[in-house]
Amino acid sequence: MAVNTKKVAVYVLVVFALYVIITDPAKAADYVQIGFQGISDAAGAVGDFMTWAANGGK
Repeated sequence: MAVNTKKVAVYVLVVFALYVIITDPAKAADYVQIGFQGISDAAGAVGDFMTWAANGGK
C-alpha cells in the first residue's frame, strides 16, 4: 500500500498548526495576520496589473 504524499503533507501541516495554536496562541495569530496581509498584497498587485492591462498598458 503506497502512502499518499499529499495526505501526509496535509496531516503534518495540521499537526504543526494545532501545535502552534496550543503552545503559543499569540504567535499563531501573528502567522495568520502575516498570511492574510500577503494575500491582500497579492490581490492588490493583481488588481493593479489587470487595471493597467485593461487600459492598454499605458
